[in-house]
Amino acid sequence: LVLGGSIRREIYVANLAQQYPDIPILISQGSEDPCILLLFERAKAPKTNVWLEKCADSTFGNFFFAVPILKQWGVHKVKVVTSPTHLPRAQWLAAIHLQSHGIAVEIDAVREIGIPGNNESKLKTGLDVTRSIIWAFVGQLISPPCWQVIPLNSVDLEAWRDEGFKCEYQGKIS
Repeated sequence: LVLGGSIRREIYVANLAQQYPDIPILISQGSEDPCILLLFERAKAPKTNVWLEKCADSTFGNFFFAVPILKQWGVHKVKVVTSPTHLPRAQWLAAIHLQSHGIAVEIDAVREIGIPGNNESKLKTGLDVTRSIIWAFVGQLISPPCWQVIPLNSVDLEAWRDEGFKCEYQGKIS
């Protein structure tokens, strides 16, 4: 489970996918679809087990929408990919959301280069932890659907080229 917010995380998971081609990957609200596709192609990593979830708009949303997908896949253990600046909130929310559904968690923190795009605050973390605890109970009864989950291998690169797209400079994709 890759938490969106940095192309460095997607570069990391593309390289990981090349080493472990059979492990399913869910990228929750990451970079533009063609950027992710090109990263996987550059890494010569398989794209058939990679899914892009486009519903989340926050860290809470990453887990909120990922849990039903992971449960549908029958996942019992997940590696959450984030970055050190995002680590405290990601760890708390992963523990609450995933472990409340019987999914064990391992965290990989991918080093960022430059100034991170987000700053973690204790208030934001506290609010997310509070609503996550509430959702841990409610989420046992309700599974929020995300209707915007697409397989990476279905991304139409030519259509994106026609529209024009830009990838983060750290991806080194032109």
